[in-house]
Amino acid sequence: MRKKERFQGLIDYFTTYFPEPETELHYRNPYELLISVILSAQCTDKRVNLVTPALFERFPGPEALAASDVEEVFTYIRSVSYPNNKSKHLVGTGRMLVAEFNSEVPGKVDELQRLPGVGRKTANVIASVIFNQPTMAVDTHVFRVSHRIGLAPLTATTPLAVEKHLMAYIPKDLVPKAHHWLILHGRYVCIARSPKCSECALTPLCKYYEKIQKIKIKG
Repeated sequence: MRKKERFQGLIDYFTTYFPEPETELHYRNPYELLISVILSAQCTDKRVNLVTPALFERFPGPEALAASDVEEVFTYIRSVSYPNNKSKHLVGTGRMLVAEFNSEVPGKVDELQRLPGVGRKTANVIASVIFNQPTMAVDTHVFRVSHRIGLAPLTATTPLAVEKHLMAYIPKDLVPKAHHWLILHGRYVCIARSPKCSECALTPLCKYYEKIQKIKIKG
C-alpha cells in the first residue's frame, strides 16, 4: 500500500466514525487550555483535570498567576509530574502574558514558544485547538502511532521529523482534527506495551499489524 493510500484510509475512517474529536483536557478559555497543556507534559490529562479546578479558582487569569509566587502555585499542582519546574513555568508564563501580551494568549507558534514551559508541541496544541491553525502537535502517542501504522518512516526519529511527514499528507483543514485522532487512538487502542490490534479498525492500513501477521505465519 502506498503512503498516500494509507493516509486516505485513516482519514476516511476517522471522518466517518469520529468526525469531531476534542481534547480531553477541561478548559473554558485559551488561558485555561494553555495552563492545562503545560501541566500535561509527561502527565495524564486525567490527573491534570483533577488539579485545575482549584488552580483556576485561585488563579482565574494571567494577572492572578503573575501576582503569585512559585511556592503558592506548587501547593495546587503538587500531584502532577515535575511540580517544581511546572510551578516556575506557570508563574513565568503568567507574568509574560501580562507584561508582553496584554494578558492574552498569543496565536502565533513562535510567540507561544517564548512562554516558559511552552515547547513546539504545546505551542502547536494551542494554535490548533484555540485558533484552528493547521499545526500538528507530536506527543508520544502521535509519534508511536505514526510509526506503527506507517504514516512516518522509522528514519523519522524526532517529533519534528514526524510532524513534517504528517503535514505533507494530511489536508490543512483536517490537521487540527487529525492531531486528536492520532492522540486518542494511541491513548486507547494503539497503546505502548500491548496494542489492541483485535479491536482496531485500522489494521488493514497498519504496517505493524502486517508485520505481526507475517511473524505468526512463519511461526
